[in-house]
Amino acid sequence: MLRRLIWALVKAALILVVLAALGLLAYAYVGPMLFPADFAAPVSEVVKPVTIEIGR
Repeated sequence: MLRRLIWALVKAALILVVLAALGLLAYAYVGPMLFPADFAAPVSEVVKPVTIEIGR
């Protein structure tokens, strides 16, 4: 009885993991079409000075 309950819990957890992976995959493919602002790159230009020191 306990073994059957544990197996049912493991099976349910595996099904949830597979469903979560499929949901993430679907969001990655369909998300840019439905939510373009969430996937857009930043538009502002960033300029920062860089100092390179060469050790001798």
